[in-house]
Amino acid sequence: MVLAVSCVALIPARSGSKRVADKNVRLLGGHPLLAYAVATARAAERFARVIVSTDSDEYAAIARHYGAEVPFLRPPALAGDLSPDIDWVEFTLKTLADAGERYDSFSILRPTNPFRQPSTIQRAFQQFQDDPEADSLRAVEKCRQHPGKMWVVRGRRMTPLLPFWSDRQPWHSSQYQALPEVHVQNASVEIAWSRVVFEGRTIAGDVIAPFWAEGHEGFDINRPEDWVAAEALLASGVHLPVVTASAYRVGVGR
Repeated sequence: MVLAVSCVALIPARSGSKRVADKNVRLLGGHPLLAYAVATARAAERFARVIVSTDSDEYAAIARHYGAEVPFLRPPALAGDLSPDIDWVEFTLKTLADAGERYDSFSILRPTNPFRQPSTIQRAFQQFQDDPEADSLRAVEKCRQHPGKMWVVRGRRMTPLLPFWSDRQPWHSSQYQALPEVHVQNASVEIAWSRVVFEGRTIAGDVIAPFWAEGHEGFDINRPEDWVAAEALLASGVHLPVVTASAYRVGVGR
């Protein structure tokens, strides 16, 4: 397939997850979570390469088993709990560029979104190609907890996070339906021009297009209760992406 925009898929899979231990390689539906990100990226047929960024030799072996590339490991300094995405993205793109491989754009596909499908990526990529004025595209969905009803607590007092009023009615005392529609990002898909990294040291740039996640595309596993919900969705008939590789079961997925 000839693409107008060259793009590399970047799948972050650092080890050391705290809230859900080893979540990136924990088994769901018979495969490590990482397998579904690799499978969707490959099946979407939109990427020149599918690369997993990890600091773990074991995670790297799992990624390769499912068809991804791990040309180098992420340095431990870029794999901490507080390490920002720009650090590992910049490292990856610069290392590839130093080896003579430059791509017009990159897409971050996080393994924590197991119900994302190849069609999700295809829709997002088409939208990105059709909007050249955007620096990046990021998946969003309507927020369930409106920020107009959030508070900042300092000691024994609190103040509204968003001290806005509408017709003399503060947002925090308004019905949800009366508040402006607000969207929250999810981790299903991000696409950006590589220049935003090399020129501005950001993964998003300034002009960001919304990509509307549908159904369970934006479902993200971050907490133990999210894992329980994912298993419940699977049991109810919600489909995971098709993984054609055999199951990898050595030393992970406990």
